[in-house]
Amino acid sequence: MFRMTLPVVFVIVSAFMPCGAQTADRLVLKSVSVDLPFGDRKFPDGPGSDTAAGNCLACHSAGMVLNEAAMWKPQWRAEVEKMREAYKAPIDPKDAETIVNYLFAIKGAR
Repeated sequence: MFRMTLPVVFVIVSAFMPCGAQTADRLVLKSVSVDLPFGDRKFPDGPGSDTAAGNCLACHSAGMVLNEAAMWKPQWRAEVEKMREAYKAPIDPKDAETIVNYLFAIKGAR
């Protein structure tokens, strides 16, 4: 029984293969560029502001970070770790806690 169904399955599968190949040929990937608005806001001065600026401003404007809701320190830590782990931000692990402390100092939940 298996020997008789195998050729039928093969014919059916090969009949649909060209449709899949044509679809793949139509897929075209192209690069896009995005112009982000220039942000003139800066991080407020304080212990860790240079570390935050040096690590965060490569991807974010200061305004984007400063518009975040106030969070508790563990929440800021989770945000910094998310940037490092999920988004591969090149934040040195020794700078992570400095950034967390700075962000909590300027935008910490009270």
